[in-house]
Amino acid sequence: MTVFQSTDFDGHEQVVYCGDERSGLRAIIAIHNTNLGPALGGCRMWPYGSEREALSDALRLSRGMTYKNALAGLDCGGGKAVIIGDPKSDKSEALLRAMGRAVDSLGGHYITAEDVGMTVQDMDVLRQVTPHARGVSRGCGNPSPATAFGVYNGIRAAIAYKLKRNGLDGMRIAVQGLGSVGGRLCDYLARDGARLAVADIDEPRVRRAVETHGAEAVPSAEIHGYDADVFAPCALGAILNDETIPRIKAPIVAGAANNQLAAPRHGAALTARGILYAPDYVINAGGVIDVAAEGPGYNADAVLTRAAGIHDTLLGIFQRADAEGLPTGAIADRMAEDRFLRE
Repeated sequence: MTVFQSTDFDGHEQVVYCGDERSGLRAIIAIHNTNLGPALGGCRMWPYGSEREALSDALRLSRGMTYKNALAGLDCGGGKAVIIGDPKSDKSEALLRAMGRAVDSLGGHYITAEDVGMTVQDMDVLRQVTPHARGVSRGCGNPSPATAFGVYNGIRAAIAYKLKRNGLDGMRIAVQGLGSVGGRLCDYLARDGARLAVADIDEPRVRRAVETHGAEAVPSAEIHGYDADVFAPCALGAILNDETIPRIKAPIVAGAANNQLAAPRHGAALTARGILYAPDYVINAGGVIDVAAEGPGYNADAVLTRAAGIHDTLLGIFQRADAEGLPTGAIADRMAEDRFLRE
């Protein structure tokens, strides 16, 4: 299969295969669109089963970053890098430095940052060989807190719009995934009086939520069907599919996970069931807002203020979706395209 034959190819500007025999690096950098500025998007390391899977992920995620960055109001295009390998056993300083050189070879056309399987410390290594790595320890660091804060504000917007409630006190929120974003999200929600139900394959994370917030532990396979006001997917993608959507009881789906819809048609399926969906790349944009701000004059408070603006962005999407009778995801796509295709 060639790049152009992939069903995930969407007019990408550039797809670069990167290899380094000495370190074992095998990576793909996909640049989708740079109309608004250099492509910004994370670097993911994952033990893909095949090159086809890695290419598909790079193409799909880079396209998503174009839309995310555009709707977040950033002067950045969309890109993504994937490294083929197990981050627990295959990662080395030599491999990271080789990846940094690959990024640097693009001359700033692509700016990378932390993603799944990568850490702030890994970005520090990349930064030693390229200035085009963000989210370093001497910069903004881990962007997860900003992501969680944006999702928290997005949930507030969804509840205000759908349930006509101005606060979270007593709201039942089912959180799937308690990692660096989901765990912090629970902290925000509990602080405002929400009643939490939680699920994660990592038992210590569940135990922490139960002990700290009085959350109810729910099996991972059942959390999407929990009787809640909000279902917040904060784990893997494609959780909204033919099997799960009929079981969802919550009138709102709003969470941090990327690519929550298994296919675009599932956005329409949620709308048909009367479920309000907060498009994932809109609600989880706090992290990229943080990374984009890194540099001279970086101000963490200003980042959080901008991430809080996700609340009003979502309200506008919800209102327009109702007015035009379209799924919220379709409206978000149109709004993003109005910006990055016009420029």
